[in-house]
Amino acid sequence: MARLFQVYIPASVLALLLSEVVLLYFCYLLATYLMFDVGADIFLFYEGGLVRITIVVLSILGGAYFNDLYSDLRSRSTLLMVQRFSLVLGVAFIAQAFLSYLGDQWLLPRWTMITGSAMVMLILPLERIVFSSMVLDAAGTPSMLFVGSSPIVDRICARLEERREIGIRPIGFLSETGAAPPFEHCKCVGTLDDLCTVVDRLRPSRIVVALSERRARMPVAELLDYRLSGILVEEAAQVYETAFGRVCVPELRPSQLIFSAQLGPRPNTLLFQNVQSYLIASLALIPLLPVMAVVALLVRLTSKGSVLYRQVRVGLNGKPFVLYKFRSMAADAEADTGAVWARKDDPRITPLGRWLRSLRLDEIPQLFNVLRGEMAIVGPRPERPEFVSILASKIRFYHQRHCVKPGITGWAQINFQYSNSLEDTMVKLEYDLYYIKNMSWSLDMYVIFHTLKTMLTSKGAH
Repeated sequence: MARLFQVYIPASVLALLLSEVVLLYFCYLLATYLMFDVGADIFLFYEGGLVRITIVVLSILGGAYFNDLYSDLRSRSTLLMVQRFSLVLGVAFIAQAFLSYLGDQWLLPRWTMITGSAMVMLILPLERIVFSSMVLDAAGTPSMLFVGSSPIVDRICARLEERREIGIRPIGFLSETGAAPPFEHCKCVGTLDDLCTVVDRLRPSRIVVALSERRARMPVAELLDYRLSGILVEEAAQVYETAFGRVCVPELRPSQLIFSAQLGPRPNTLLFQNVQSYLIASLALIPLLPVMAVVALLVRLTSKGSVLYRQVRVGLNGKPFVLYKFRSMAADAEADTGAVWARKDDPRITPLGRWLRSLRLDEIPQLFNVLRGEMAIVGPRPERPEFVSILASKIRFYHQRHCVKPGITGWAQINFQYSNSLEDTMVKLEYDLYYIKNMSWSLDMYVIFHTLKTMLTSKGAH
């Protein structure tokens, strides 16, 4: 696993990306030499040909990203794969059409573009099929042995089985007692007393400590010897974070938060986030003012009630503030029920509101909350005071999410759906704590870019 933008990315995904960049350049360079009887080198090096090819390559990579071709790597259907790459190439041709308004110096010649794209249409789906059937199956070479039978072991194994591109193969766990728990995705290969025998027999490349109770149980001397011999020894909580992209709250101990050198937020990071959020909000409002006017008019014409929806939320350090949104629900939607969680396909949402939510247009007025210093562009979503008091009493570390400003979008929002239960809120908290722990401008940029993708495609987490 590599770490870019404070996000764990499987090495196989990076290898796939690099190989596709090489293949894309190969296709369009070959098309150039096929279409130019003479002067191909002059076109490439003196007439901006390489720059034009780079524009096409970037548009294809962007189209592939927006079509989830780097998050869903397995080829389940050849026809579906061809269809998705057809859409990607369509994005590249549309980009060329837009560039034509800027001048021909940015465009690939017509037949070079057509010939190169035809080769891409043949080669890239074939490469994906080979990658899915051969590379991902071979990627599970590094093996992992769990020492202990904490409940998160089975969850980690299920995740590694689901996302084979992570490239780690769990080989089993050592039970803490004689009776092994009935895990579905991980098999028992012995007990703690069998550690040395199992390691000698199975030769794991990683040992993960997943003990429910460590006192007087953890084989410290043996683990230290294995660590010094070159076997990577990790805590289950760290492996969980790597596999899921979120902190494991059930395994989180207060001492880990107190003594962690990584846990943010740092003062300079907060200062940079404030400046960044203010600049983005200021610049975004200029082109969005006409959009806001149109949305306000549509809300007014399609349903009764005020255009803006005002609601008290809990912000930085638990301080309440008034959050602004375009109204997407019927007026007085909670008059009879009181405060209730929003959920997917909520019947209280108006037809226009459903469309506004899918495009995230209802969130635009929160840019004014950002300018007032109450919110950031990226951060944990602010919750209502009625729910905060309940959630904080039932979920450990819930108040810690208020140590940073709430955001219009966030790490939890791009990775998870609406939370309408205590279990969902726990998962969102795990994502929020991951964001707070890894808070940086690069992670903010990653979240913003992914949010734009969600807005343009109307799919993904909410």
